[in-house]
Amino acid sequence: MADKIQNAYESSKNIYDDVLTQGNFFSRMYIKLFWSGTDDNEVARKVLSYIPDDFSGDLLDVPVGTAVFTERKWAALKNARITCLDYSTDMIEQAEKRLSGYEHIKCIQGDVGDLQMDDESFDIVVSMNGFHAFPDKQKAFNETWRVLKPGGDFVACFYIKGKSKITDWLVKNILAKKGWFSPPFQTEEELRGILQKMYKKSIFTLMGRWYIFTALSNFVSLRHFEREIFCLQLGNGSL
Repeated sequence: MADKIQNAYESSKNIYDDVLTQGNFFSRMYIKLFWSGTDDNEVARKVLSYIPDDFSGDLLDVPVGTAVFTERKWAALKNARITCLDYSTDMIEQAEKRLSGYEHIKCIQGDVGDLQMDDESFDIVVSMNGFHAFPDKQKAFNETWRVLKPGGDFVACFYIKGKSKITDWLVKNILAKKGWFSPPFQTEEELRGILQKMYKKSIFTLMGRWYIFTALSNFVSLRHFEREIFCLQLGNGSL
């Protein structure tokens, strides 16, 4: 499985950024046809809006990917201490090229299921567009929670199954087989169940096509973009 994931992201290095940012006609058509037109640029802007512009604590970005969406934001947080981690050696090499020269940012290769980091060491953990690739998602949930400080924030995006037949078909028959996605995938109910067990004082509110999630003492929110993507910010509670 590990080699399959590495090979998948190595093979896509020349098109990865273009597909995510919808840089040409073909990538825009792919997103429109298979992902209901979900704009990853807008998703990224929403996720990053939860990170204060004057943030000065410790932040973990996992997986960082190529840092195509986060480069500008992380570079501007000069008083923060930012760790960018990715399992793919090719992804982390591309991120290092973008983020080199910033003393407050370090890039490391590693496994989200086995983070070589101390407990409660980060004020914010960001996981943008990555949980779908993690082969052991429960370990990923446990590890991101473990390294998050009490009262810290977890900001993430998730692909959820059961919302679009064509998207689910694409994920199951192409993306998962190639190694870009790794099963199992959660439904909306399963995802909420996992998070509610890990984070106390959590409330989910459905408002039309929007989901609001609140936890602990911070105002936090979960936004439903189109049909497939969840973005959420959580306050760290107790198991």
